[in-house]
Amino acid sequence: MLNLEGFGLKRDHPALGAAGALIYYVTENLCAKPANLTLIREYRSTRSLLLDPATLRNLEVFRTTNNTRDGSLIAVMDATVTAAGSRLLELYLAEPILDLCEIKKRQLCVGEFLEVPSISSELHDYLKCIRDVTRIIGRLQNRLRNPRELGGIRDTLQQLPLIIRALKKFKGPNINKLSENIEDFPELRNLLNKSLVDTLPNQLQDGNFIRDQYDDELDHLRLLSRDNKIWINELEISEKKRSGIKNLRIKYNNAFGYFIEVTKSNIHLVPDDYIRKQTMTNAERYYTPDLKEKEKEILHAEEKSIAREELLFRELVAQVLANVDRLKSTADTLARTDLFLGWAKIARKWDYKCPVIDNTDILFIEEGRHPVVEQMMKNDRYGLAGTRSFVPNDTSLSASSEQIGLITGPNMAGKSTYIRQVALLVLMAQIGSWIPAKRCRIGMVDRIFSRVGANDELSQGNSTFMVEMNETANILNNATDKSLIILDEIGRGTSTYDGLSIAWAVVEHLHENKNRGPRTLFATHYHELTQLEQQLARVNNYCVAVKEWDDEIIFMRQVIRGASDRSYGIQVARLAGLPQSVIKRAKTILQKLESDDFSHNLIRRHMMKHKKSNNIDEEYSQQNLF
Repeated sequence: MLNLEGFGLKRDHPALGAAGALIYYVTENLCAKPANLTLIREYRSTRSLLLDPATLRNLEVFRTTNNTRDGSLIAVMDATVTAAGSRLLELYLAEPILDLCEIKKRQLCVGEFLEVPSISSELHDYLKCIRDVTRIIGRLQNRLRNPRELGGIRDTLQQLPLIIRALKKFKGPNINKLSENIEDFPELRNLLNKSLVDTLPNQLQDGNFIRDQYDDELDHLRLLSRDNKIWINELEISEKKRSGIKNLRIKYNNAFGYFIEVTKSNIHLVPDDYIRKQTMTNAERYYTPDLKEKEKEILHAEEKSIAREELLFRELVAQVLANVDRLKSTADTLARTDLFLGWAKIARKWDYKCPVIDNTDILFIEEGRHPVVEQMMKNDRYGLAGTRSFVPNDTSLSASSEQIGLITGPNMAGKSTYIRQVALLVLMAQIGSWIPAKRCRIGMVDRIFSRVGANDELSQGNSTFMVEMNETANILNNATDKSLIILDEIGRGTSTYDGLSIAWAVVEHLHENKNRGPRTLFATHYHELTQLEQQLARVNNYCVAVKEWDDEIIFMRQVIRGASDRSYGIQVARLAGLPQSVIKRAKTILQKLESDDFSHNLIRRHMMKHKKSNNIDEEYSQQNLF
């Protein structure tokens, strides 16, 4: 190939250098060009929902903040039973698509599997025997070969007729299409069944992986080797009788071949025709002309036998690689089947519903639940199985109406859980999965942005506040009116008035377009921001409900309309176990600060200058969502 123009790539494409370096690295390690790399194409961000590294980290999509898979989104969404299915889930989460038709096809496949649990369970059992065909083919193409690789292909082909038969039992058109894309390969399956033994060695040099009666020449060599070893055993018995040495042994090692071993105490009984081969500390080793001749016959037969097996192995590999494109296509379909079947299993167990995905600017969720927290609460993670249940919450956002939700409430009440929950449900919906909610309608999202948590990057010279500002700047500079943004405690890493000013300005910036803006959930402890509802048409206040009893607070975990009156920080501090003297003193200081605080007066004067327009859009009605 002279150039890459056939792939739509020019010589000056900025990514070609990186692609070339990758191919060079692989070629150096394989000592050959990678045979399984046959296509190069440009990745286009416009085809998928974008998730920056900060958002992936903050939402704990692949790893938790403790760098464990357990407790991440992928962990609770992974009910696959094949390596390829699990890998496909990771790809879907890394690159959620913007193709509405493909999303709906995935949803329908999950729904069709969900309708017939008995057949789904049967199909799941068949898929457990499927090996990672795509990876195996890649190794075979690049000469990283051993008999067990062919065994993996054989074991997979054994399951294909059962899988196809099970898929055809479903009535849905989408699953029927899956079955049509899975080929049977009867000739290749019969060839591998006929040629390979049941239990295969890991190395070619170990031999004995080709069945008897598959190849006449190999059978002859094996018979010759087998008969000669029988002759060796009979020779040992006869030499014991002839010499009178009861512990005489005929042994073999790679360095000296076959030899007769006699202990030092029996050397006086050694026959005259024995020829000394090696002296040991406690024994002498000998050979006879007949034993030497038979050794040559045995080793020659074994050598030829191994060479014949390797030749037959290469022929079998060639037969597999002759079907490489069809095998890869079938493997891809099996991975999709495994993934959708796993999603149906999760949906059945946790009562997930199918979200409506469209091209509107709506984001409506009725009784949504956090997919990870809900399962952790029910799975006895804290020894409290069955004693707690997740409190569901509604969400209603719109780029052109209810654009920004300002959420106030105390620490530990669930603000962060709620806003992450919304982002995760959108992500799940946009890869085609069903979600933990009673009802849901989501207008397609082009990017999800998240600014959550307190992290520093000291090795890069960034403080916690600088990291927060970097992530916020990235959001404000790149968000569109089709984006979803979740913000948690913007401005908390600096002084109160600096932080409040930044948070206030961020909200105004997100709202600056008069007609629409990115759908946003903003959790904050700055109660002064709740005044923005009176200034900005598309800002609405929400709070997490709490109840007070005897100077104690009870978290209701319910997000409701309205603003929280205070942060209840001292009550939360009491729950954490701070000394009573500290709690008492904090209350005194708080009363003094609140009486002296002049920020409320400043904000009130600011509001008088910017009264909310009377031409506020009519309040969005949920009745028209479905």
